[in-house]
Amino acid sequence: NGLEKRPKLRFPGFDEPWCSHKFSSVFSFLQNNTLSRAELDATGDVLDIHYGDVLIKYGSILDATDNTIPHIIPGHESTNYDYLQDGDIIVADTAEDETVGKTIELLNISGRKIEAGLHTVPCRPLFPFASMYLGYYMNTSHYHKQLIPLMQGIKVLSISKGNISKTKISSPQTIAEQEKISRFLYLLDQRATAQSKIIDALKKYKRGALKAVFTQQVSFSAKPQKWDKYKMGDLISLQSGQDFAPAEYNDQEIGVPYMTGASCIVKGETVVSRWTQTPRCYAYKGDTLLVCKGSGSGAVVRLTQEKVHIARQFMSLRANEKMTSDFCYYLTGFLSDRIKRNATGLIEGIDRGTVLNQTVFLPPLHEQKKIARFFSKLDFTITAHENMLDTLINEITGLMQRLFI
Repeated sequence: NGLEKRPKLRFPGFDEPWCSHKFSSVFSFLQNNTLSRAELDATGDVLDIHYGDVLIKYGSILDATDNTIPHIIPGHESTNYDYLQDGDIIVADTAEDETVGKTIELLNISGRKIEAGLHTVPCRPLFPFASMYLGYYMNTSHYHKQLIPLMQGIKVLSISKGNISKTKISSPQTIAEQEKISRFLYLLDQRATAQSKIIDALKKYKRGALKAVFTQQVSFSAKPQKWDKYKMGDLISLQSGQDFAPAEYNDQEIGVPYMTGASCIVKGETVVSRWTQTPRCYAYKGDTLLVCKGSGSGAVVRLTQEKVHIARQFMSLRANEKMTSDFCYYLTGFLSDRIKRNATGLIEGIDRGTVLNQTVFLPPLHEQKKIARFFSKLDFTITAHENMLDTLINEITGLMQRLFI
């Protein structure tokens, strides 16, 4: 169906031009179901690929041995369904943004029964491609930019089978070159997955360590001393945030930084999104910020800017002379699950009384410092591994730009 230019990065021994195929000459469309999350479970005879998981949970390649794939509740399976096979493609046809068209390729099905679920477009190649090639190619910007002008909708975007059919699939002429590309990217994906597991294990260890320390199952003192009992309100001053009208803030870095919500928290660091000259509600460097409203309720972050205004999605906790600011941050992190359980809901959120009335136990200042140093070093290790993962993901993204056309 035509020849295209060569990509910027080639493997040794491969220098042929690439082929360009019409989507309709490459794939046939398969059946999907319309099952909601309520019709899925952790057990059953048939697996289901839901569009939300395609968009968020899975990468370019989905290994069918993944035990997190949901099952269809018995009795809700489709009748006369042509179950999916290795190499089949599943496209998410609906999303809240331009991630519409996110694609996965199935691998290692080995007799498992799998259906394509709600808001998905399952496709089967009409002629052979190297395993995993299509999964990677259809998630590149080279392919996805074809979908963007074909998306429809305002609040929710979608793309039809007819519009997907208007796109083109580019590939090396030889299966051997396709395989080189896909195997190379798969190995990098495996490394990224391993890095993610390291991060998850460290975070799990931290959660366990927080519980062990703050329930006094372990001690950082050679001669453990009794921890004194307090209400949280005896140890902190608490400042509730306030919102600004749009006319009161700007994007030109004029005035004092203004934190506008949970979306401003990135890996434990605060990111300021607005600025204002209207004095109202300050938080200062070293304060512990608690997200008290919205889907991020319970998230805890230590303020790194010198001084900011905080919106009503935040509470600022400042330790008094009985407690170090570092210890306050880790204590609040330990309390966050308990605080969330006592909260009134996402809209009403966490109120002041819920925080101030928490019963806590406090060690002497010298032990507080030892505890904070331990968790600070652990946070440093977690951040270092997260940075390694970010670097790896950026490298994979860059390579995908150069390996495909």
